[in-house]
Amino acid sequence: MNIWKISLQNIKSKPLYTFLSVFVLVLSITLLLGIQQLKTSFEYQMERNLGGIDMVVGAKGSPLQLVLASVLHLDNPTGNISYQEALKIGKNPMIKSAVPISYGDNYEGYRIVGTTADFGSLYHAELEQGSGVKKSMDVVLGNSVAQHLKLNIGDTILSTHGLVDATVEVHSDKLTIVGILKPTKKVIDRLIITNLQSVWDVHDHKEEHLEESEEHHDGHAHEEHDDSKEITSLLITFRNPRGLVTLPRKINKQVGLQAALPKYELDRLYAYTGVGFKTITAVAYIILIISGIMIFTSLYKMVKERAFDLALLRTYGARNFQLIKIVAYEGFTIAFTAFALGFLFLKIGLKYVFKMMNADDKLYMLQELPYQDLLHTGGSIIILTTVSVLLAIYPILKMDIATILSNEK
Repeated sequence: MNIWKISLQNIKSKPLYTFLSVFVLVLSITLLLGIQQLKTSFEYQMERNLGGIDMVVGAKGSPLQLVLASVLHLDNPTGNISYQEALKIGKNPMIKSAVPISYGDNYEGYRIVGTTADFGSLYHAELEQGSGVKKSMDVVLGNSVAQHLKLNIGDTILSTHGLVDATVEVHSDKLTIVGILKPTKKVIDRLIITNLQSVWDVHDHKEEHLEESEEHHDGHAHEEHDDSKEITSLLITFRNPRGLVTLPRKINKQVGLQAALPKYELDRLYAYTGVGFKTITAVAYIILIISGIMIFTSLYKMVKERAFDLALLRTYGARNFQLIKIVAYEGFTIAFTAFALGFLFLKIGLKYVFKMMNADDKLYMLQELPYQDLLHTGGSIIILTTVSVLLAIYPILKMDIATILSNEK
């Protein structure tokens, strides 16, 4: 007796029940695995992109917005701060490094960030080809930018005012690509890096030429010009944890300045998003339980409707264990098929969503599902299927062969 063939025949004999059982189970598996992968990717990228940044100094406003804008480059800046004030803060002996950044322009939706040579070291970025920024109007591309826009060394681009792709105000100053970074799978892959002077030159081109001509007549013109420079924020790394206790409070007392702690703000963000993740996970588990009930109903219905066939098999020498195996094979075939389809739909679905959002270059943000999460979800399905099978085989254990065969017409 080929138990496997009998189980497959039972599955084929009730296509609607089988389809519904697989469909609902696939839905719950896709939701469970999807929310786990998104949560893992979200937390991983948040932590990874901190790049050793302990504190961000910027204009007064929302500290979370300041962190999202200056560290993760996912929001608009809270404003600008004085470059001279930033330099004074950076000289504090408790500070190991202070990296200024200035931005407000984009090219094809990718942010152009003016900064210093130390910015790349925050993300352990290395050149793949070309050289670093040496003079004003030189730019180095993050790897995703170069790949997505098909740009090469020596190409020139024109920046657009603002942080979104638009052609409302295109600057006339050409930026020359001098280098391309290796992929890091961090936020720097999606940035166009230049020096601070490039940003200042693009925005103050006319004023700069006027002030340069005045330098011949006024020795203080250059000093006043430097005092007027602004940056978006200052990325700070401390020498020791003591700086986290004293310096933020001191900066926050200053007019127009605020200090935000990325790790603290991201913990707050986790608390906000955690509610959504938990809600979707709860919905997925409810659907999983419903799918378990459907599997049980399908198996129980098969056992009751095929009671005569099962009793007949017993008269030909089949044992209860063999009949139970028929039910178990059917249940686990449905479960394993649904798990495979759910995993496949997840892989295809997430990539399709990113493509629909025109975010192909951000696919690197998706992290592979941790082995433990796959085991946890797979284990839950095995337990659910096992319970369904154990409940469905009860009529087999209580089967009265003589009564069933005598009542069959």
